[in-house]
Amino acid sequence: MFLVQATTDHILHAAKLFDLYRQFYDQPANAPLAESYIRQRIVNDESTIFLAFEDGAAVGFVQLYPSFCSVDAIRIQILYDLYVKEEFRRKGIARSLMNKAREYSKATGAKRIDLSTGVENKAGQALYEKLGYSRSQDDFIGYALEL
Repeated sequence: MFLVQATTDHILHAAKLFDLYRQFYDQPANAPLAESYIRQRIVNDESTIFLAFEDGAAVGFVQLYPSFCSVDAIRIQILYDLYVKEEFRRKGIARSLMNKAREYSKATGAKRIDLSTGVENKAGQALYEKLGYSRSQDDFIGYALEL
């Protein structure tokens, strides 16, 4: 297994995984949407994507979005997407992607990585906690406004 930072050469690899990731979260398969979304993020330098390859095939990815925390006055990264194809899980790929995200975030001056996950994602929660992530305190309530 090896990891690469996605460039325009990797758009189709990343898009296929992104489409599977969206399906994992109960979205309908939509390859054109996935490709368009990933292409925009990479071309516009709006996110950083690392891909895991095994035997020449892309098997997992992690996507980070740069941001800031005004309260702490620091640069942060938001780890929004982590996905490994089902048949490649439990082989350390997600851990490797998470570690790569950490290395990259430190190297770019971020002081923290924020992420959220579904309450039912027990495997993800266990991995995050093993890697030193701590569960956020319930000091804040999340809201969203559809536009």
